Amino acid sequence: MLSLVGILIILIGFIRKYNPIAVVLTAGIVTGLVSGIDIVRILDILGTTFVKTRYMSLFLITLPVIGLLERFGLRERAVTLIKSIKSVTSGRILIIYTFFRELAAAFSLRLGGHVQFIRPLVHPMAQGAAEKNFNEIDENEEDIIKGHSAAAENYANFFGQNVFPAAGGVLLVVGTLETFDITVIPLEVSKAALPVAVIAFVFAIIQNILLDRKLKKNHTKQTQKANA
Repeated sequence: MLSLVGILIILIGFIRKYNPIAVVLTAGIVTGLVSGIDIVRILDILGTTFVKTRYMSLFLITLPVIGLLERFGLRERAVTLIKSIKSVTSGRILIIYTFFRELAAAFSLRLGGHVQFIRPLVHPMAQGAAEKNFNEIDENEEDIIKGHSAAAENYANFFGQNVFPAAGGVLLVVGTLETFDITVIPLEVSKAALPVAVIAFVFAIIQNILLDRKLKKNHTKQTQKANA
């Protein structure tokens, strides 16, 4: 039971808004100590884990680049580009992005991401399409489009990556099954993930079509009220 104290430390740390890295490290060390693990072993585990996953911190390099691009008008140019295209809608933009993002994930190509694509490009383009069709949108509609933009990234990345046989998620499934004496090859897991990826894309299409209909319905009602 004492081994769960780490969860309590994380909860208190996040509620008190302490440094997240310090909170997580403290929780890990305390959990190890109450579980009877030697401090040297705990530090060895932390160091080994950091080295194995150090590539995860590479996304920090993209933050200054994205910030500079936004500072010099990347979002504005994306909106201008979308407004110059005929027959464009928020839903269609998100469907196209979901398709290419999922296809890239299926081939293990690192294309996309909330920081790299959604915030500076996809969301502004989806919002720009709505503004083109309805002149202006309210704050609630902005939040809805923002949520659908983030969902497009999540669907495509989560369900598309396991189609690649050497993806981390696939290898995790294979390794977990092996602990239960169930032997499978990564290709079998990928084959099982393929129909799920297709279903996820179909679901994304339906969701974004409904998004366009909802926006159109809202503005039709507003126009009728204005003319009444």
